[in-house]
Amino acid sequence: MRKPYVIIGGGILGASTAFYLTQQGAEVILIDRNDEGQATDAAAGIICPWISQRRNKKWYHLAKNGARIYPSLITALEKLGEQDTGYEQVGALSLHTDTAKLDGMEERAYQRREDAPEIGDIIRLNAEETQQRFPMLDKDYQAVFISGAARVDGRKLLQSLKNAAQANGATLLSGDAALQVTGDRVTGVLCNNEVIASEKVILANGAWMKETAASLGIQLDVSFQRAQIMHLEMPGLETSDWPVVMPPGAKYLLTQDDHRFVIGSTHEDQTNFDYRVTAGASLDILHQGLAIAPDLAEATVLETRVGFRPYTPGFLPVIGELPGYTNVLLANGLGSSGLTMGPFLGQQLAKLTLDDKLDIQPEHYDVLSAIK
Repeated sequence: MRKPYVIIGGGILGASTAFYLTQQGAEVILIDRNDEGQATDAAAGIICPWISQRRNKKWYHLAKNGARIYPSLITALEKLGEQDTGYEQVGALSLHTDTAKLDGMEERAYQRREDAPEIGDIIRLNAEETQQRFPMLDKDYQAVFISGAARVDGRKLLQSLKNAAQANGATLLSGDAALQVTGDRVTGVLCNNEVIASEKVILANGAWMKETAASLGIQLDVSFQRAQIMHLEMPGLETSDWPVVMPPGAKYLLTQDDHRFVIGSTHEDQTNFDYRVTAGASLDILHQGLAIAPDLAEATVLETRVGFRPYTPGFLPVIGELPGYTNVLLANGLGSSGLTMGPFLGQQLAKLTLDDKLDIQPEHYDVLSAIK
């Protein structure tokens, strides 16, 4: 009798893998320790990789395909009764005050639309037109509008993926999973004082994967950054269809359905899991956020979420077998692109688990590159 596939880690990657495996009829057990600081739970994502200036083609292949599969994923989730997935195609405003920079964005978008028609319309907006799309913006910004871009509420999408996987027959467990090893095989996991035999074990526990691999004597080169993301509220303001905002620099601004504004995020290199909301980060977020949208000075501060984004060498994700163990698979290193890439890499992990043909060249994302 075939044993179940066991997934360790219930963030965007693990939940997506579970969903795609169960869509193929596989028996799946998803184990999550529910650690504070899970990246997906804290994240509010922007799905708009096409105008990125990152030159790494291997990274872009994952990001582009991540954006591409979202509509089919959301349709599949809705068919299983998930109507509140947190995904909305609202478009994106890529801002600048420098017309030459805007010219470059526009040119890049048109070039990339040739093999990514899901970009949709590309519209150059003057300052007045930009403010019409997002009325709280500083009046000096102009923009390139990308109609195919979307926003994602990580917390809602994660719950929808787990619900859908369960509807397909997956078992979800809360607890710490310890690997059980016989020779060169991980035969199962110990969770909540029960040994669960497995056909294959899939590691998808992000910043916490180092400790799992260490139990096998393997030193994974996985680092992480702390992200602090602030949520504000403007009661009575209808913002559900406002586009996401991508200003110059590393910050972003988006709205959610409940009059909520989200400003993100910090990128703080960490060597330990520090879950605090810090004064310096709050000052930085507000300083840059209010420079983009000055009227948010009147908003109510609701909360600041903290998450830990995992990175692998070269800021390029890895996916494949864990060397030395014939039935352990993993993926890691999604970084700040987790919500963009997560479902696609989860789909690829599911295909790898079932020995199906992949939509990537796995040698480009070799796990060996993340082993010390």
